[in-house]
Amino acid sequence: MKIIAGFLSILLIVSSARGKEKIYTGSTPANAVVKSFLGIPLPDSVDFIRWKLILGDNDYHLQCNYGIGKPNTNGFMNGGKKIELSGAVKKEKNFFQLQKGNKILKVAELNADLLHLLNADNSLLVGNGGWSYTLNNVKPSGTDQIKMTAKQMDLQDSMAFEGRTPCNVPGVIAPGTECYKLKWRIVFYANAKKNEPGTYKIHGTPYRKAGGKTGNWKIVAGRNGRIIYQLNDDKGNGFLYLLKLDEHILVFTDAHEKLLVGDEDFSYTLNRSL
Repeated sequence: MKIIAGFLSILLIVSSARGKEKIYTGSTPANAVVKSFLGIPLPDSVDFIRWKLILGDNDYHLQCNYGIGKPNTNGFMNGGKKIELSGAVKKEKNFFQLQKGNKILKVAELNADLLHLLNADNSLLVGNGGWSYTLNNVKPSGTDQIKMTAKQMDLQDSMAFEGRTPCNVPGVIAPGTECYKLKWRIVFYANAKKNEPGTYKIHGTPYRKAGGKTGNWKIVAGRNGRIIYQLNDDKGNGFLYLLKLDEHILVFTDAHEKLLVGDEDFSYTLNRSL
């Protein structure tokens, strides 16, 4: 009986340890920082990388599929190439370091549901019009916590952000509408001399038939110093909310400042293009 009890105790400890693991997924571009860590030759042409990151308290396991995208699908030409590796994790506050030999990949925890890959100087990696560097929890907690904030800098005459997201942006696509992804390009115009927000124009999937959407935007002070760009409709009511992470990255929230969580193909992140 003592042997059985001891065995059950070990099982409970192992089960508890596994229960602390979180699984994140997403698709990202492949800049030099990422290629170097994964061991992908820098000259290799790569459209995007699909990630599955299993993150524990002290270690990680990573599976990646990468290559040239197959047209009109979410997959790769000839199935792409695969990478699988494991290693130790170091954490300080909301920053992780994934270790692979003498190489390190830095990752910021935006909250329990979202991670974002970093440069060596801890700045957020900036994606492109196709993919961002955000990874998404496959079992999101729905938390409204946010562990990163940004200061508002002086506005420029125009700022453009772009990206592709899943379809579940509140108030944009009617429930029941068939939709795989949304393409976005949002240009914010401002009075730089007065440092005041002005108008916006949205290009992309939701408003393509109408030739785009225009209106006014403003900067909203959210909880705990958060900076949110609120886009108003023609009645002056907010309908899109974008949290500023830094000068180059915006992420979608709902009206209650809860970050939206994406999937293995797309995240709710926009990247500065101008």
